[in-house]
Amino acid sequence: MHHYNLQLVLLSYVVAALGSFTALRLIGDLAAVRPGRERTLTLVTAAAVMGLGAIWAMHFIAMLAYHFGMPVTYDIPLTAASALVAVVACFMGLSLAARERPSMMNFITSGSFMGIGVALMHYMGMAAMRMAAYMWYDGAIAALAALIAIVASIAALWIAFKHRGPVQTVVGALVMGVAVCGMHYTGMAGAHFEPNGQPIQSGGLGGQHLAVVVFAMAATLMAVVLARVLVRQRRLATGF
Repeated sequence: MHHYNLQLVLLSYVVAALGSFTALRLIGDLAAVRPGRERTLTLVTAAAVMGLGAIWAMHFIAMLAYHFGMPVTYDIPLTAASALVAVVACFMGLSLAARERPSMMNFITSGSFMGIGVALMHYMGMAAMRMAAYMWYDGAIAALAALIAIVASIAALWIAFKHRGPVQTVVGALVMGVAVCGMHYTGMAGAHFEPNGQPIQSGGLGGQHLAVVVFAMAATLMAVVLARVLVRQRRLATGF
């Protein structure tokens, strides 16, 4: 019988919210960064943290939380491609939201990019699954899941960047965590699995190995970006 590990479900939201906060906090200082290489690097780093740390890591922790009642592995190239899609979508979305005076249309466009990126990452990640079962989706629930991701992403970016304060950043991160998790768990509610007895293809990434990779990647990203934020704050404060 299919069921969730509730501790991992909670951890998936924590990872999504922390990843979102780290990314939003990083680009919150962009007003003090002159256009050029450093600004681009900051946006790329924030997109990587959001795409990998908040979206991709959350997805696979949530998948590990779901017990299928059968072995599951993941196709490595397709899994990597899903992570790249999330990062690119976040880069496009954050680039628009991080403008000096973003309009409501900027937030709608940027949030749509990020929401669609969340949805694409999710369904590419699902397509990467290798199991002895057929999988299909309820179209209405899948559409609802994508809509949740888009609307919540727009709201998260609007909250985080409308006034660019620390409280707004925290609230925006919490809402972005809802966007990522809301899309994932709603989408999973519309997914159906029917055992077919076929052997699993070899060469995939197994659950235990995937857990190590996901946690290590998320922790490394958070540590690197946090160090970057602290160094920047010290440099701005001292003038060096």
